[in-house]
Amino acid sequence: MTNDVEMKENPVPSNPTTLTSHSTLHDLKEIAGLIETGAYSREVRRIMRAVRLTMALRRKLNSSVLFAFLSFALTPGSDAYTRISAYLPKEDEHEMEVDTATSSTQAPVKHPLPELEIYCYLVVLIFLIDQKNYSEAKACASASIARLRNINRRTVDVLSSRLYFYYSLSYELTSDLAEIRSDLLALHRIATLRQDELGQETLLNLLLRNYLHYNLYDQAEKLRSKAPRFEAHSNQQFCRYLFYLGKIRTIQLEYTDAKESLLQAARKAPVAALGFRVQCNKWAVIVRLLLGEIPERTVFMQKGMEKALRPYFELTNAVRIGDLELFKSVAERFSSTFNKDGTHNLTVRLRHNVIRTGLRNISISYSRISLADVAEKLRLDSPNPVADAECIVAKAIRDGAVDAILNHTDGWMVSKETGDIYSTNEPQMAFNSRIAFCLNMHNEAVRALRFPPNSHKEKESAENRRERQQQEQELAKHIAEEDDDEF
Repeated sequence: MTNDVEMKENPVPSNPTTLTSHSTLHDLKEIAGLIETGAYSREVRRIMRAVRLTMALRRKLNSSVLFAFLSFALTPGSDAYTRISAYLPKEDEHEMEVDTATSSTQAPVKHPLPELEIYCYLVVLIFLIDQKNYSEAKACASASIARLRNINRRTVDVLSSRLYFYYSLSYELTSDLAEIRSDLLALHRIATLRQDELGQETLLNLLLRNYLHYNLYDQAEKLRSKAPRFEAHSNQQFCRYLFYLGKIRTIQLEYTDAKESLLQAARKAPVAALGFRVQCNKWAVIVRLLLGEIPERTVFMQKGMEKALRPYFELTNAVRIGDLELFKSVAERFSSTFNKDGTHNLTVRLRHNVIRTGLRNISISYSRISLADVAEKLRLDSPNPVADAECIVAKAIRDGAVDAILNHTDGWMVSKETGDIYSTNEPQMAFNSRIAFCLNMHNEAVRALRFPPNSHKEKESAENRRERQQQEQELAKHIAEEDDDEF
């Protein structure tokens, strides 16, 4: 007599939210395993990959998943578990079933690694910021930074750099950025002593952002000039550094260096970083206008930037035409936008460029024109427009913006004939700058090439060594025979 065995299937959760939570928890466990492998083998690239995978999961995190993950990564009841879990909001009753099936059948593996503890801080902090729970985020960030001060491991550097960023962000979102300036300086000093170059990059950018947020440009430049120099390890941090450097150079009236830094930051920025590229283009447009250049129309037609760059497009159009009244109306209409972007003071500087552009157009159109007509065409609204027009024309001639002669006695501006630009050195200088830019880009691309780790330390096999030695002996014998023949 045979008895049929009844096969019972495990119940499959029908709630889509529960299925998503199970999948997210499984991904977090795999990331924890990746961090553990990287910590034991001291491979920083594995931990960098774990951070990238975490950024892709941040929208799927919830409190129940994080509680289950903390129970997996840390020992429940331990000091680390108690500290980190205290920042999470309490779970709802319908979310308590996330990992009950797996936890009842298989005990979680504990990982008492500092890397995993710091990673738990990072995941919880990201979740709190995404949930706009800024008070708890500040407390969690401060606790994580206090824990980081006691850890000196190179495998923690990648995680610590991300924690530094969210530490500053949590205070910036609550308008308390000035409170952590001394802490950031102390952390930068610690990172320098520990030769944590990735941490130095991140903290330097955070300090520059802190200073620029309060318009402390002189202090930002002093810090930047004194900071240690080394090759960039993160493209994102390098782009931020170039952007802050461009802003500092713009305020210091070094427009040529500012333009190069801002354009390079916009080119190197990832395509997904749309907001950052928009800010770079806004400042780059203003700097190019201050240099007397007119940006191409394609700059304002970039995908996803048309609406954000519309005020700067109209501002560029006013500068290109040289219409002072149009420039004033555009500056007044978009004053709130310029104040928000921090470019209002720069637009005030553009007034002189508008006048100079209008004067250049007048000099091209008229071979001789009176100063009174110049003042009328420029729409100067001063008590003595003719005297102001005379000063403006004299300064433009001295600066080389206008090729003309000023007749003070008769009150005339006499334009010279337009010369052949190819008879000067300007084309050569333009080609030289373009060639230098291409060579610098090639050198940076070569330096950014990656090679297998320790490829120069790999030992050759005995067979390959014997073959190489035999070839060397044959080559030496052949060279000796040729020498004998010559003599």
